[in-house]
Amino acid sequence: MRMRTLPLLMLPALLLGACTQTQAEVERVQVREAGVQEKLAKELAGLVPGKPQTCISQFPQKQSSGYGATILYRVNNGLVYRSDTAGGCEGIGRGDVLVTRTPSGQLCRGDIAQTFDQAARFPTGSCSFGDFIPYRKP
Repeated sequence: MRMRTLPLLMLPALLLGACTQTQAEVERVQVREAGVQEKLAKELAGLVPGKPQTCISQFPQKQSSGYGATILYRVNNGLVYRSDTAGGCEGIGRGDVLVTRTPSGQLCRGDIAQTFDQAARFPTGSCSFGDFIPYRKP
């Protein structure tokens, strides 16, 4: 029996085709991202952004929440810090726990955080923080 092989020139084309998204997949991602951005805008409605900060205190936050690659730290009703991450911690939007390790007691731009599944306690992602932008009530 003679075995046929694909010419080597066809292999990259096949691999590229396996990695491309269909139009329906692209549209689903766009709809999901639009929904995330809408929720983020609603969360920050009525607050005014301030000057970006490199670090914030790790301890006074009441809660953190995720909106795509953006993490919000709510200090109180009048102050929320926004950090746009490099991506990878989107799991906190679905309830994963955000874990940070910082010896200084501050969260700083470039620090790396990990997300963990609450029930199974296995890691689900990691990301690095961007600047922390304070949003305050006017």
